[in-house]
Amino acid sequence: MSFSIRPTRSYDAIPIAAVHRATAAMPGGIARRPEEITDAYIDRILHEALADGVGLVAVDAAGTVVGEIHAVRIPVKLFSHVLSDLTVAVHPDWRGRGVGSALFQALFAAARAMDPPIVRVELNAGAGNAGALRLYERLGFRIEGRLEKRGRFPDGTFEDDIAMGLILD
Repeated sequence: MSFSIRPTRSYDAIPIAAVHRATAAMPGGIARRPEEITDAYIDRILHEALADGVGLVAVDAAGTVVGEIHAVRIPVKLFSHVLSDLTVAVHPDWRGRGVGSALFQALFAAARAMDPPIVRVELNAGAGNAGALRLYERLGFRIEGRLEKRGRFPDGTFEDDIAMGLILD
């Protein structure tokens, strides 16, 4: 099956929530749990991405949202060249088909076109999420640090976060 990438629109809220919930339900999906994907959360990320950031969705041939990525410009002048608070979610049925990579490439292109242009994109990934770390490194992100015990799982165990950054050329 093929897919395409387009900018997020306000009416994408319900399908984006579905993709985020499905991704959150799988190990190594996203940091939020399915019950944390609330209407308020989805409204916030859509609003922030549309206001001063990037929001993109991957849609299949029928127009169904199968993936989403968003990041926002840091609202401090000193850091206004940075996109942060990045989240990418790909529906489990679409993982391994290049959707995540395509969303990132489209995000990089959109970031370069912003005024003023974005120079740096940053994200965090769980240290135990080897697949995500490999993808991010393949895309050009570099490991910049480790945040010890940043995440806490429902069973009480901790996981470090890996801080990563990418400089856009």
